[in-house]
Amino acid sequence: MTTALLVAALLMGFFGSPHCLGMCGGLVTAFGLSMKDVSPAKRRALVATYHFGRLTSYAFLGLIAGLLGTAVLQPLMQGNSAPRILLGLVLVFVGMTMLGAPFLKRLERFGMRFWQYLSPIRQKVFPLNTFPRALSAGLLWGFLPCGLVYGALLIAVVAHNPLSGAALMFVFGLGTVPMLVATHETVGWLRDKIGRFRLRQLNGAVMVLSGLAVVFVPIAMSSMHGNHGSGHSMGMAHGDTMMMTDTDNTTHHDMSQMDHSMHNMNNDSETME
Repeated sequence: MTTALLVAALLMGFFGSPHCLGMCGGLVTAFGLSMKDVSPAKRRALVATYHFGRLTSYAFLGLIAGLLGTAVLQPLMQGNSAPRILLGLVLVFVGMTMLGAPFLKRLERFGMRFWQYLSPIRQKVFPLNTFPRALSAGLLWGFLPCGLVYGALLIAVVAHNPLSGAALMFVFGLGTVPMLVATHETVGWLRDKIGRFRLRQLNGAVMVLSGLAVVFVPIAMSSMHGNHGSGHSMGMAHGDTMMMTDTDNTTHHDMSQMDHSMHNMNNDSETME
């Protein structure tokens, strides 16, 4: 896995975090209300703990996605360009999702059923006044249905190995942290800047272009190299033809000289007679 892929995951999490705030805002508010009786220092520590739990769940999901990609896809992609092409297509797909395409809405609805199934367990972690409860809440939070998370998991599937998938998802989660831990004023400022400059859409467009480049640039380079090789071969053939022509001319010249010598010898014989 390249550093560029990790950076893409980090930016995907950061610029997509306004969407995360919309999905998770109610949950964050509930967490905050459940910690109203703890000291500010402990509150900050509890917030860090449940975010660590959330990122741990993301890393676990990335590990599973990487295992799936290794077990199912890798045997089909040995010795060919399929891994590169698949990665490029996934980047295009995720980029279009960030641009607003509703590709993952149905998957979100399916995930909501699982989230509702966890409801009895979620109720047991409140109030978040101890570190085990905060960690448990974060671990459960990581399974909240989210199209952005599912998009990152698709990249983790083609990340070549399980550890890469886990690292990619953990870094993706890091990108979402600033928006989710910011104060109300800071949240408003971040959302305004990301929305005003359309940074999410810009990041989506960059991902689409990156995916297209991953797919088509090597093909174009290979085609150019092939044409160069063909031209080189044609040049060699033309050189061989020139050499053969020069050889034929030399041979013809030598034969002409031999004929001229024979003619002179005949003339000398006639003179002697």
